[in-house]
Amino acid sequence: MTKTRPEWAYTLPAALLLLVPFDILASLAMDIYLPVVPAMPSILNTTPTMIQLTLSLYMVMLGVGQVIFGPLSDRIGRRPVLLGGIMLFAVASTAAAWSTTGIAFVAFRVVQAIGASAMLVAMFATVRDVYAKRTEGVVIYGLLSSMLAFVPAVGPIGGAVIGEFLGWRAIFITLALLAFVAAANASVRWHETRPLDQTRIRRSALPIFASPAFWVYTLAFSAGMGSFFVFFSTAPRVLIGQAGYTEIGFSLAFATVSLVMIVTTRFASIFVRRWGIAGCVVRGMAFLGGGAVLLGIGEVVGSSPFLGFILPMWVVAVGIVLTVSVTANGALAQFDDIAGSAVAFYFCIQSLIVSVGGTLAVTLLNGDTAWPVIVYAVTMAVIVVLGLALLRSRNVAGS
Repeated sequence: MTKTRPEWAYTLPAALLLLVPFDILASLAMDIYLPVVPAMPSILNTTPTMIQLTLSLYMVMLGVGQVIFGPLSDRIGRRPVLLGGIMLFAVASTAAAWSTTGIAFVAFRVVQAIGASAMLVAMFATVRDVYAKRTEGVVIYGLLSSMLAFVPAVGPIGGAVIGEFLGWRAIFITLALLAFVAAANASVRWHETRPLDQTRIRRSALPIFASPAFWVYTLAFSAGMGSFFVFFSTAPRVLIGQAGYTEIGFSLAFATVSLVMIVTTRFASIFVRRWGIAGCVVRGMAFLGGGAVLLGIGEVVGSSPFLGFILPMWVVAVGIVLTVSVTANGALAQFDDIAGSAVAFYFCIQSLIVSVGGTLAVTLLNGDTAWPVIVYAVTMAVIVVLGLALLRSRNVAGS
């Protein structure tokens, strides 16, 4: 790094120990809470729709906040945004633990998401500052991406155990304590990495929104992640509320879907080399649609929850990984000169689509069944396939 602040002198393991907690906490705040979701309406004397907002609005703010905190970290630095975000996350987690009404609980979850968004932006900006031209960057990005599947596999199990023995408030106290530990470590070891000679040429973001490829691949990412979002929004109600699973039993069943994602991730690079970006997305949409069909059969036939709900989600999980592992490259390929803005809008837009579309599916359809997952996955898969066909026709016409 030339004319920048001092380069990190950390070994790769030490750097990972510093970085990874922030990635884990942002995801863990979604997943560790799932086992107690069915009980929260009665605990806080509110409605299931209000509790659903604690999931949906968290996702919204996680994406929207990046558009705000990305430019802010360029202006004032990574360190203050990261430390401010983790402290906000910790305080909001503590406050959520002592909420006594649904409205207060939703409000503190929104604040928690704002803090998570800030610390994620600062963390990834730091990785870009330090490791963009270093071989360790590949390892770090790969590990951070794998958290997408790892945290959902273990988070609900941890939440179920904590909730069973210590109560639901202890889940949020745990998040707060972990955040305070990460903040204390970062306050000592995380120094500023924003380049001192960073040139700030203001370029228009309009080409991003005018790009068909950006929209098609952003929609594809939304199809994959949205299907998972609708699944974890409905899974507690289906397995605990309807099928009578214990919180531990639910968590173990839920974890199998995440494990399928982890296994598939190990082969993602092979799939990309063989099929390319568009080919992986097409096959991803096929798996989403195929899994949705199996879910529909399970609903109609009335098979056991594991056979009719969890096993079809294994098929959907393969489609999710095939899709989300390549869509960023497809959406952002044309915007190297404005990559920061493009990344921010990419995550912001998909978060809005996932949260709004997923919430509508859960609330308008029967959230105690697989139908929200079925309708969301099929609808989005059809839209994406049509979009890919349009892109292909444009490329053929332009060649």
